[in-house]
Amino acid sequence: MKLVIFGLTVSSSWGNGHATLWRGLISALTDRGHRVVFFERDQPFYAAHRDLLELPPGAELVLYDSWEEILPRARQHLRDADAGMVTSYCADGVAAGRLVLGSRVPVKSFYDMDTPVTLERAERGENVEYIGPEGLGDYDLVLSYTGGEALTGLRRLFGARHTLPLYGSVDPRVHFPVDGRDHYRADLSYLGTYAANRQQALERLFLEPARQLSDRRFVIGGAQYPQDFAWTPNLYFVQHLPPVEHPAFYCSSKLTLNITRAPMAAMGWCPSGRLFEAAACGTPVLSDAWEGLDSFFRPGEELLIAHSTEDAVEALSLSPEELARIGRRARERALTEHTAERRAEELVAALDGARISNHARN
Repeated sequence: MKLVIFGLTVSSSWGNGHATLWRGLISALTDRGHRVVFFERDQPFYAAHRDLLELPPGAELVLYDSWEEILPRARQHLRDADAGMVTSYCADGVAAGRLVLGSRVPVKSFYDMDTPVTLERAERGENVEYIGPEGLGDYDLVLSYTGGEALTGLRRLFGARHTLPLYGSVDPRVHFPVDGRDHYRADLSYLGTYAANRQQALERLFLEPARQLSDRRFVIGGAQYPQDFAWTPNLYFVQHLPPVEHPAFYCSSKLTLNITRAPMAAMGWCPSGRLFEAAACGTPVLSDAWEGLDSFFRPGEELLIAHSTEDAVEALSLSPEELARIGRRARERALTEHTAERRAEELVAALDGARISNHARN
């Protein structure tokens, strides 16, 4: 299969979760003999933090400055492709969507990697700049990083005809247990870009426990944190970490926190990539609660759930042995069910299913 993707970014993991996910998926796809071409607009804020310059053999990264410049090359790649795909937050999403839908590529697909945000904006009557006024009804397949009611929302608000979830995943060749490092050492860590719609949960599950447990060490890793962030003496900050540093960050933590953006938590069925990464590293995870979480990891056995500051403080009181057991069980589950290879299989099956359905209709 040759898959042509028009996406946000795969070259820079700065301030987004798309890149790490795509790197794992693309590696898994090419390992299985598929070809992938990824079109990414070369934007200054990603260029300044680029941590990948080329994709594995069998895949091609096309960085471009303007849609007009790249259009002939995009058309050429679609001519012999088996599937074309546009993703949410693609810088030229509307134009790319019209190109894919107007082409003769056998399977035309859209992958919304930010479905709760997409739906929230649509419900408020706001423009969703990566989806044209035509909606999603002309696509053969609409995939969503979020399951459950999000799939219903894509059908109701955008006219999507055939929807399936394609959840996050982890590449175990990148995320695995390693020796910890002293400068990342933490009783509780949190890895994530600053987001206003995560701040309330971060305050409840991370900042307030840090204030109460002044003898414990708390570490945040991420980008875009404001100058007036509520730092405390026992709270340490690590600037944006490239994916290669994630295992050392996680493995330096007794416990790491997963927080979901508020619209995603409200929607449910929205496992963060960080959840799978930490699990693959064998690091026990403390997560906020949302519907469907227990379908990915068993609460109390493979991860811990916190609704309140008290829950977070209680989790930090568990023995190192108990936390280590939870981390081992989570790693076993991640390597069995949540790898990039498993998601690549699901993606290929979904695209094949759409192709067969198209052929039957025609």
